[in-house]
Amino acid sequence: MERGWQPKPGDRIVRRPRIKHYRLRRVLGVPALFSAAYGNVGSSIYYALGIVALVAMGATPVALAIAGILFIFTALTYAEGTAMLPEAGGSASFARHAFNDLVGFFSGWALMLSYIVTISISAYTISPYLGYFWAPLKDSPIVGTAISMVIILFLMIINVIGVRASSRINILATVLDVATQLSIIIIGFLLIFKLSTLVGHMFGEGNWPPTMGQLIGGIDNYWPSVGGLVFGIAIAALAFTGVETVSQMAEETRHPQVRAPRALILMTIVVLVMFAGISLVALSTMTPQELGDPVAGWARDPVAGIVASDLLPETLQTIYRPLVAVLAATILLIATNAGLLGISRLAFSLGVHRQMPAALSRVHTQFRTPYISIILFCLIALLILIPGFFPRFFEDGFFKSLGALYTFGALLSFAFAHASILALRARKPDLPRPFKLGLNIKIKGCELPLTAVVGLVATLAIWVVIIVTQDYSRNVGFGWMLVGLLAYYLYRRKANLSLTGVVPSSGRIH
Repeated sequence: MERGWQPKPGDRIVRRPRIKHYRLRRVLGVPALFSAAYGNVGSSIYYALGIVALVAMGATPVALAIAGILFIFTALTYAEGTAMLPEAGGSASFARHAFNDLVGFFSGWALMLSYIVTISISAYTISPYLGYFWAPLKDSPIVGTAISMVIILFLMIINVIGVRASSRINILATVLDVATQLSIIIIGFLLIFKLSTLVGHMFGEGNWPPTMGQLIGGIDNYWPSVGGLVFGIAIAALAFTGVETVSQMAEETRHPQVRAPRALILMTIVVLVMFAGISLVALSTMTPQELGDPVAGWARDPVAGIVASDLLPETLQTIYRPLVAVLAATILLIATNAGLLGISRLAFSLGVHRQMPAALSRVHTQFRTPYISIILFCLIALLILIPGFFPRFFEDGFFKSLGALYTFGALLSFAFAHASILALRARKPDLPRPFKLGLNIKIKGCELPLTAVVGLVATLAIWVVIIVTQDYSRNVGFGWMLVGLLAYYLYRRKANLSLTGVVPSSGRIH
């Protein structure tokens, strides 16, 4: 504008509208972060143990132990990434910064699949625990699946309206959950656990010590083949559902550079201790056949199987059976809702960075919630559960197929997280890293964390096992990814945006 210029009568002055950047309030500390993460990750103990036993049989503790090591590597990767990039999006955010928008979307879309299956599988396992009060909830696939769908619809309405659970309630439920699980482990080791019984249930009577051929080829109904063990390790990734939770809540955390890594490390320690204890007690209580049977056994409610054991005094059964039923249903309900919250945060992040249409992140004018994404993804979760009415059509069982589908998306997003941390070390070595992984190896001057390297290779290898061996997971998983990529392509082309470039954020979602 020239100096001395004055507007003339009739001239209109057009001002560029100011773009508002919405930020989430930073109010969460380590306890709230830990409770939210454990409510998501720790809830999987109520169903993951049964699915792993269904596949890994007597090698369930081994599969969980190996998966636990990979979980440690993954949690450390998320700790560095979240401290470095404290924003919603998790692995999608890491990948966008490390590579470009296309890779970030690919990772986020895979993560979205795991969130949707988390909603489905958490709701699907509430009914068997409540079966203590009414048997058809556990015994009838029609009743159980229908109730699961009602739960998802209920939470969909609650989330659209915008009724929020207090973090204090989550913390209280987490404390009660940890205390109950710990007491079950202590009582189990005092009254039930016997090393000879555990070995007999793992290998079968008379098969100890096992021969090398038995370890490789398996023992009928007791010890899996090498292929079965690898698949069991893959399914055991389900035990660590929700490791992304802390990263998704980084924008709501006070001093996330410090508190997010602390919450992740604390959660990792507690989860590993609980899973180790519960799995050993469970296999001391029942055989792999009883633990992994989804119809007549305890595959969908393994913790209920422990407290229903005749090896426990009747007084303890009377106390713990209803307690576990109510507590498991409560924690699984929180986990189902956490999946919805995770989807809304992820959809918002992808929408802000123009990796998906803004309509999916549109906020309701009255309720101020991303109602379109909530409704859409709840409907998809309901579609995933429809085969639960017809379990006989699944050769390996619907429950097992549901677990394999979760691992398709989760393992893929974990692999992107590891790859992104490695790429950021190479491409942006000077980026501030409040939490930096140790055990580094130097390649052409770049310090690459060994845990991320091993985590990347192992996660991809296990993911390949899933897609090779599981038809349902492969077909649905690749179908989901193709639909997402097609939608991404059409959206970016219509908006005249680069497919692979990093586009500035829109700043606001209307």
